[in-house]
Amino acid sequence: MAKHLESGRFGENLALNYLRKNGYEILKVNWRYKYWEVDIIAKEGIYLVLVEIKSRKSNLFGEPANFVDDKKQKNLIQAAEAHLKVNNYEGEIRFDIVSVYLDSDKIELIKDAFWSN
Repeated sequence: MAKHLESGRFGENLALNYLRKNGYEILKVNWRYKYWEVDIIAKEGIYLVLVEIKSRKSNLFGEPANFVDDKKQKNLIQAAEAHLKVNNYEGEIRFDIVSVYLDSDKIELIKDAFWSN
């Protein structure tokens, strides 16, 4: 497996463990619909949470969460809309970002990181 894919999988596992320890019920990992993907779909309290994971070896080029740009947010919103429709879900949702710093195993969670219009 390519090194960057190994790093990504390692970061994803760290994020999954972190979310579980913090009360998230993991429903789906790497959920795909057409050409959209959501890293993690989970429940936390009343919320269906769509989680984007960003892993980086360092923050030399910026904080991991900063790589969830407008285009990525738009794609996540479209994926969320598809997931809601496919699963006939009606309720509260939110978008969280998990930043994983691979050089230190540090994890930061940003709840309600962005909104759909």
